[in-house]
Amino acid sequence: MSRNFKTLDDMGELTGKRVLVREDLNVPMADGAVTDDTRLRATIGTVTELADRGAIVLILAHFGRPKGQPNPTMSLAPVVRPLSDVLGREVRYIDWEGDAANVAMLRPGDIAVLENTRFFGGEETNDPAVVARFAALGDLYVNDAFSAAHRAHASTEGLAHVLPAFAGRQMEAELDALDKALGNPQHPVAAVVGGAKVSSKLDVLRHLVGQVDHLIIGGGMANTFLAARGVNVGKSLCEHDLTGTADDIFAAAEKANCTIHLPYDVVVATEFKPNPSTRTVNVHEVAPDEMILDVGPAATEALGDVLKNCRTLVWNGPMGAFETPPFDVATVALARTAAALTTDGSLVSVAGGGDTVAALNQAGVGDQFSFVSTAGGAFLEWMEGKALPGVAALAR
Repeated sequence: MSRNFKTLDDMGELTGKRVLVREDLNVPMADGAVTDDTRLRATIGTVTELADRGAIVLILAHFGRPKGQPNPTMSLAPVVRPLSDVLGREVRYIDWEGDAANVAMLRPGDIAVLENTRFFGGEETNDPAVVARFAALGDLYVNDAFSAAHRAHASTEGLAHVLPAFAGRQMEAELDALDKALGNPQHPVAAVVGGAKVSSKLDVLRHLVGQVDHLIIGGGMANTFLAARGVNVGKSLCEHDLTGTADDIFAAAEKANCTIHLPYDVVVATEFKPNPSTRTVNVHEVAPDEMILDVGPAATEALGDVLKNCRTLVWNGPMGAFETPPFDVATVALARTAAALTTDGSLVSVAGGGDTVAALNQAGVGDQFSFVSTAGGAFLEWMEGKALPGVAALAR
């Protein structure tokens, strides 16, 4: 495929070259231990390949929000050992005090993590002085952190303008997957957009109606669209002040020949708690004291049939209140249908966002989608059709 960015394949001879690699090491920690090493494992492809090719690998990353001041509780030092365990090789830690002298002592194949980039006030403002400070340590720059690509920071965007810049293996896989999903997808394309509020995904919905053939709306946001269609949604989570906006999205979809799918049967309860007594009803039969908490079985099956006629799927957000049983049924069923179609080779499926990853893992199919992005904000901005600064800076 033709790409507008360079990858590790374009880097040439690397022995002794100092490569600044932007990774995402912002992992959850509790009592000094990493509780989820997904992001650490995502670094393996790029970091080990560069080290094996004789580069001196200098990892740049942020941790938490120290607001431009050194803060010992947000040091990357505790992440070095877990990263070393994941990579299966020694990783050094370099503080910003004396960083240049310590980098000068590294040999080809060595790997080091530099301290939190956000300890510099100019990191988040993309200050040229901070960009120059980082750039002085390296000969080449690799961005492997798609999850931070929606930020124009010194370490995610600025460096790409002052050093030869390349996409790492994780970034390359992410950009290729996103291109298959919305850049140059095979039609028909379906998008599943769920979640609590329409307000948080307005830009996504507006962009998608012009890009996809089928827009499947679930979660609390479906209630706002149902209300716009005159359905009484009872006590359901619903943004009644946005029904006019929902009407605008219906009109834009009609103009673009995009079919919007809303549930026509739903699972309701009078209280929101695990395993309350529930009813499955037509959307026009929701009682005033009831809440819609999941999509019903008939609509879920019909949505599965929609996916069977599609070639590409983009998924962001659950269909119901999936964290609370039994309101995960529709999300799990639709995710399993998508996974089965992907396994058959009839569907390219790309999913992203924190809740989405959790929902797919709950369905046991996280590893059966074509690509699952762990990026939250960056994935959402990409779904909104926005240019991501960290990606744009890598363009040839």
